[in-house]
Amino acid sequence: MDKLKFYEYSVNIITNGETKVNIKDFQQYISEKYEIRDRERGTPATFMWLIEEIGELATALQGDDRQNTIEEFGDVIAWLCTLANINDIDLQAALESYIAKNHQGYK
Repeated sequence: MDKLKFYEYSVNIITNGETKVNIKDFQQYISEKYEIRDRERGTPATFMWLIEEIGELATALQGDDRQNTIEEFGDVIAWLCTLANINDIDLQAALESYIAKNHQGYK
């Protein structure tokens, strides 16, 4: 993707202008922005970053700063995309598979 197209793509993802953000596009955005460095870090360290972000989300959920909570949800999703990318997992396909199984109830 050339730089101008990537910039326009990034702006649409970030600003949610006329484009709705979906998991496939967001995963691609994270891949194009970070994947080389993410693959160098590897799965174990990336998983630990995800866990750290989940901890920050847990803390945010205990507080009353809604904007911080929103940002922490975004961070968790971004790190989940990173982990999926470096393990060659298409999250869109994973979600579609989950829905197709028509899970009933709770575990």
